Parts: sequence; C-alpha cells; structure tokens
Amino acid sequence: METRAEPTTETRTAPRWRVLLHDDDVNDMDFVVRALQEVFAFPRADARAVMSEAHCTGVALCKIEGRPAAEKHRDGLRSFGLTSTIEPDGA
Repeated sequence: METRAEPTTETRTAPRWRVLLHDDDVNDMDFVVRALQEVFAFPRADARAVMSEAHCTGVALCKIEGRPAAEKHRDGLRSFGLTSTIEPDGA
C-alpha cells in the first residue's frame, strides 16, 4: 500500500528591514525633525526622539518594514540630504 504525504502549507513572511538615520554635522536639528515628519508622517514628538537618538548615539532606528517600503523611506531621507541606510532586521 502506497502512502501519500499530506500537502503542507507553510506561511512565510517577507524579510523585514531596518531604516536607520545616521547623525551628521551638516543638518540643523529642526530640519531633521521636519524631514522625518515628511518622510514617515511621524508626529513631531516621535520625529524629535529619533533625531535626538541619532544625534546622541550616532544612529537611530526609524522603522522596521518590508524592503520596498524601507528603500523608499531611505531614499526619502536621502532626498533631504540626510544619511540613511537599511539593513536586514535580525530580530
């Protein structure tokens, strides 16, 4: 008698990417806050917190999301002259 394997359904989630903002000595803090509000639609307090973290530690996490959105947000920050990168989320 032949046994048949039951079909398996495996749900895979798309890899997540971290959008990072890097500190620099060129841009004014208020300018960075406005850019974060524009690119991510962050409330002012959230944008200020991200800017402050980047300023104090050298880099800040803006958002974790799928790659297309992460690339769009990275490019949006770069369009303001800000240094931004993406990296795979290891979590």
